[in-house]
Amino acid sequence: MKDILKKERMLEICKGLVTFLIFYFSSYLQIIPVIIFNININNYTEQELAIVNTFVDIILIIILIILYFNDLKKEFKIFKKSIKTNMDIAFKYWFIGLMIMCISNIIIGMITNLNTSSNEQAVQSLVSSTPYLMLFTAGILAPIVEELTFRKGTAKIFKNKWVYATASGLIFGFLHVVGSNNILEYLYIIPYGSLGFFFALTYYETKSIYPSIIMHAIHNTALILLSILAY
Repeated sequence: MKDILKKERMLEICKGLVTFLIFYFSSYLQIIPVIIFNININNYTEQELAIVNTFVDIILIIILIILYFNDLKKEFKIFKKSIKTNMDIAFKYWFIGLMIMCISNIIIGMITNLNTSSNEQAVQSLVSSTPYLMLFTAGILAPIVEELTFRKGTAKIFKNKWVYATASGLIFGFLHVVGSNNILEYLYIIPYGSLGFFFALTYYETKSIYPSIIMHAIHNTALILLSILAY
């Protein structure tokens, strides 16, 4: 029995690592829409970049659904059985994460004079050029990809609740700022990571990935809509 459990755990850990590798190297999937839509890779327009990102997210979702198909079926039943309780937990943790995110953003802005992260600037730029496509991509597709990758993918790697949530949040935050030339931007790991941390707690307590996907989608969609209205 113990041997079977060990093998199952090793399989889940391997799936988690594969999930991260797929996500990390997903940029190579861009070659597919580049060829299909005959896009000049040396001179991307923002509209073309948005199309490419959308295409890559769709491919990632298909791969991740295949990888976690049986789990997703089981977790949907769990979610359906106690929708109100699950969403109450999800809303509570999202609100706490949002407060920490807002406060830390203000503090970072005060001590660094940075208005926002490069990642956020890139998103805002895409929203201004392709608002409705970004509403679909960032509001719906990205939360599915990110929750399956950073919450589902790390769940079996770390046994301890707090180690899991912390690791999930830090990895999530880090990948939102990695590549920045300004070392001060790495402080944005805190606001990004805070949401990741509490989405991980949501998944841990509800035993279903759907509540965190829903709250993540609501969060992103609200931000995109605010950006569209601002423009």
